[in-house]
Formats: sequence, C-alpha cells, structure tokens
Amino acid sequence: MRPATFSARIGGHGVSEVVDKALVVEEAGFDQVWTGNDLFGEPGIVTLTAIALRTKRIRFGSGVIDPVSLHPVQIAMLASGLQEVSDGRFLLGLGAGSDVFFRWAGLQPARPVVRTRQAVLAIRELLAGRSPAGLEGVAEGWTEQAVLRFSRPTPIYLGAMGPRMLELTGRLADGALPLCLPPRHVHGVVQQLSAGAAKAGRSIDDLDVAACVWASVSDDRDEARYLMAKHIALYSGSLSTDALAANGLDPQEFEHTQQLMLQGREAEAIASVSEAMLSLGIVGGVDDVVAQCAALLEAGIRHISFGPPMGPDAMIAVKLIGSTVLPELRRQLG
Repeated sequence: MRPATFSARIGGHGVSEVVDKALVVEEAGFDQVWTGNDLFGEPGIVTLTAIALRTKRIRFGSGVIDPVSLHPVQIAMLASGLQEVSDGRFLLGLGAGSDVFFRWAGLQPARPVVRTRQAVLAIRELLAGRSPAGLEGVAEGWTEQAVLRFSRPTPIYLGAMGPRMLELTGRLADGALPLCLPPRHVHGVVQQLSAGAAKAGRSIDDLDVAACVWASVSDDRDEARYLMAKHIALYSGSLSTDALAANGLDPQEFEHTQQLMLQGREAEAIASVSEAMLSLGIVGGVDDVVAQCAALLEAGIRHISFGPPMGPDAMIAVKLIGSTVLPELRRQLG
C-alpha cells in the first residue's frame, strides 16, 4: 500500500514569494509542494528551479505544464535538469492547457486529450533515453535521432477533470492531479481512473492519486468560512454545471451568485453562498478539516492535496495544517 502523502498547492506574485512559501510548506512537514505554470501567468519553470535549489527534502511538482506552449522535447529536457539539481525530487505535472490562453497567443493545437496523450507518450520515451519515433499514439514526425543527450526518468502526473482525461490518466500516468470539487467527487474520480488503469492492465494502486481540494483553515471558523465563500463567489461562473448537479448541488445557486458578481455586488454575492455551496471545499477549524477529509479517506485516497484559498493567511494556514491536521490524518491512515 502506498504511504500517506500530503501536499500543498501554492501560488503568489513573483518567483521569490512562491519560493518562500515552498520553504514554509517544507518546514510544516508536507511531503510535496506544487506550483503552476499557466501561459501568461507566473514564470513557473524559473520558480521550480529556485525551489529545487533552496529546498532540501520536499518533493516538488509543476501543476501543470502544457505541451503546446512548450514542446515535449523541451519539457523532457527541463524535467531531466530539475531532477539533476534536486537530486531526484522533481515531479512532472502535465495538463492540456487552456484553449483560451492558446488563442491569445495565436496557437491552434490538437484536441486536449489527443495532445496530452501524444505528449505523455513522447516525454516518457525521451526521459528513458529513447526516441518516440514509431511509437503508437505519438505525433508524426519523430525520427530515430530524437534522443536526449542527458535524460533522467521522472514521474509523470496528469491534471485531469473530465472523464476522457481521467481515463487517459489511469492508462498512462504515474500520478493524477484531479480537482475534487466537492471532496466527495473523489468517488467518481476513482471509478474513472480505475477504468482507465484496467484497460492498461494496471490497478489504481499503481498511481499516486492526489485528491486536490480547496481548503480554508483557521482557528476562527467564521473567518475561514467567509474566505471560502469569497473564493466560491469568484469562481461560481467557471464551474461545470454537470459536475455540480452530479454531486447534489444546485447549479442555479451558483448562477445567482455569478450574476451578483457580474453586477459588481461582491458583498451580496459572498453572502449568497449557502451551506450547500460551501461544501465545495474543506472549510473550518482543525476538527472540521479532519472530519471533512473523511470522505477522501473512505474512498481509499492516500494523498490529499490542499490548495487555495488555504486560510485568511495562507502560510499561517499551512503551518496550522502541518502541526495539527497532518498528524491526525497520518494516524488515521496508519
């Protein structure tokens, strides 16, 4: 059985701020830290390099790199380099990327599942010191000379939400980064990952499934709940209505909140977030957070990934989770 794993997903304004946060995450006792690399966003590759050089123990990952703005060869080269400077602690998180951002840059990639599949297969071969040429499922055009001079095997994780991407993750990846909103959505995620793994003659136990949740944690429960309500209000218009309905939530409630936000009535929008809507994330004090993680543990999840909004002060929340929540969850997981 896989060991219990706990990670934090962090962001910030600038490389130095994110690296400082990564150091706090390491000191708090987390096993992994993940940071983004969105097109037009923070310079994630630079940040990952700085994290590799300044941290000592923690494993760190890209959450996530897309294979459109960076060619699979470049991704494999970067992964190999990060493995070298970190003494093998890097985790390569890949994702399809945002078609909206690609359009801004004038890019017209293949369909999300296709481009992700092609990239995973090619990058794995490259990291193993082989050419992807002739491998079924990769893009055309590779030649036998397409071999890295310096390659280091690296675990590949996929950021996945939809059924087809989850099935692909189960078939091909070493790890999964599914966004579990609400946390109980993990049951459906596990089923889809398991189906994909079975098609490849594998078990879901072969994957490190990081159940990625929104978490707002504070000694002041009301403060934690307010911050989660604000976060939900901000994202109320970008959530899948099908996923909301499938998990017993009312899409019309989220639509109402979104309309208030669009009208500039933020305070009313935050106040409109109901108790049911708050269940989209994990929120409250230490005891509340431990209890709300139960659904993940009952589903057989061994890796919980805590992400924004974290708490009124994200780094105080990280320290609080590290000193109180993680020891109790590790005790429950044995």
